[in-house]
Amino acid sequence: QVQLVESGGGSVQAGGSLRLSCAVPGYGYLRNFMGWFRQAPGKEREGVAIIFTGEATEYYADSVKGRFTISQDNAKNTVYLQMNSLKAEDTAIYVCAALDGWTRSPLKSPAYTYWGQGTQVTVSS
Repeated sequence: QVQLVESGGGSVQAGGSLRLSCAVPGYGYLRNFMGWFRQAPGKEREGVAIIFTGEATEYYADSVKGRFTISQDNAKNTVYLQMNSLKAEDTAIYVCAALDGWTRSPLKSPAYTYWGQGTQVTVSS
């Protein structure tokens, strides 16, 4: 079982920034696809940003393009999500996910095998 350790959530005012981290601790390594999904109360889980770590190819939901940036640090076995220009509608629990195999739909949650515990992001307007 692969453990994913998240950090970086919190509360911020609209227009502010937060950075989330997702690490694979111990003797782990970055999985093929890694990134974040989010779920707000009463809404379905949404793929936010995913990175195909082998080529550093990035995938984003339309709602976050131009505001969020996903990146990887191979030496630290960590993926980051820099979130800028945050909006109230970004408020959700953000969960790190990882997949060892291949998917044609990186932003679709059923493909993912490993999940973190989730971290709350709250944006006040």
